[in-house]
Amino acid sequence: MSFVTEHLGLIFLVINTILSFIIVFRERKDTVNTWAWLLVLTFIPVLGFVLYVFFGKGISKERIFDLKMQTKIGMNVEVQQQQRALTRGLFPKPTTNQVDPRQLIYMLTMFESSLYTTNNEVTLYTDGREKFDALLEDIKRAKFHIHMEYYIYRADNLGLEVREALVDAVSRGVKVRLLLDAWGSTQVNRRFLTPLIEAGGEVDFFFPLFLPYLNPRMNYRNHRKIVVIDGEIGYTGGFNVGDEYLGLVEKFGYWRDNHLRIHGHAVYTLQNRFLMDWNSQQKHELVYQPDYFPEIESDGKLALQIVSSGPDSEHEQIKLTYLKMINLAKKEILIQTPYYIPDAPIHEALKLALLSGVKVRMQIPNKPDHILVYWATYSFAAELLEYGAIIETYENGFIHAKTMVVDAGIASVGSANIDVRSFKLDFEVNTLVYDAAFAEELREEFYKDSMKSELLTQEKYDQRGTVIKFKEGIARLISPLL
Repeated sequence: MSFVTEHLGLIFLVINTILSFIIVFRERKDTVNTWAWLLVLTFIPVLGFVLYVFFGKGISKERIFDLKMQTKIGMNVEVQQQQRALTRGLFPKPTTNQVDPRQLIYMLTMFESSLYTTNNEVTLYTDGREKFDALLEDIKRAKFHIHMEYYIYRADNLGLEVREALVDAVSRGVKVRLLLDAWGSTQVNRRFLTPLIEAGGEVDFFFPLFLPYLNPRMNYRNHRKIVVIDGEIGYTGGFNVGDEYLGLVEKFGYWRDNHLRIHGHAVYTLQNRFLMDWNSQQKHELVYQPDYFPEIESDGKLALQIVSSGPDSEHEQIKLTYLKMINLAKKEILIQTPYYIPDAPIHEALKLALLSGVKVRMQIPNKPDHILVYWATYSFAAELLEYGAIIETYENGFIHAKTMVVDAGIASVGSANIDVRSFKLDFEVNTLVYDAAFAEELREEFYKDSMKSELLTQEKYDQRGTVIKFKEGIARLISPLL
């Protein structure tokens, strides 16, 4: 006992050194991430490794292999035809004169195998109640199947409202499948979902927890929000299922987000994404059925591509999409994001755009939902002020929209923030819309939000107190881990 007591410091040092070597060998492909974790271990030894187990531990190679082996269902022929057409230079230019998106379309079609479709009707929802009213109405009209996938599903009033709508659908003979992220939806247990399961609905959790609130895979979560109804109508964007998304939680106030209702062939991609995610968690996989990919009669004319990425991706597809959009801009880039913790390429691309005369406007929250994330966002966004960016803090509640609009011609709406977590660690999905009218609609909503925002000036930022500077310093130091 006396030996242990006398040499306790040495024992901790040895343990910490061993743990550091483990991290170096596990994270050797990501130098920035490795150094960040080594700093954590240095300043909070042993406890730092506990944090690493929960926040830094990766997915096993076997699990990644299983995810990568999920094949696209029902779209292979169409994608291959488009890839051959692109190779021969026979791909049409979308009807947007503000910016030429053909390079972006080429990249997503050839390397992401993202189906390019041109017959879509798209409705934009910026208010949670309006979005869920529309969704519940579509659920009531469902005839064959409802496929639903959310990161957060709460056992509150809205959660109950959606659950009962799904139970009613099952009672009508509609096949309902609900896939929830196990970490994001910790409030929802089997007891809450029993009425749906007993009615005949199928429920599964993405990367289930070992114990409630305890899981060493917090970083690798399914952040996607997807609903597909009868293979014809799709919903995707930023709203989860919970009362706060209706603006009913005092902490956040009004919840400002963007969500899309899609009717057209782009729904095939959402359906495909859901089936792949569902199969990744199932022993008995779903296979192609004609009902999953019906012929869709749509009067829409919007050109869309849907891009997804995650830890199982060969490339950081959504990050590359954002990067390409920034590089295509000639006049204006509008960004709404609750978290702006970019890696170097995105941050430098925005600086280069500003130096090239492109106007960059960004809206971020005025209040945190995660403290360190908020201060890192504030610090990185403020850094762009030096290059002429216009930074606004949304004052009418909490802004959760993940939006980018380039030259009023290309728009992105989805689940992915502009941060390392969305680029590398979580499973995300974004919708690219190549349409001037839709981009203008998003642009108008952006400037409406500007009327409810405060301008962050260089003078105001320079006047921040010592405590805030300290918070920013800590947040920037560990930003690769946030």
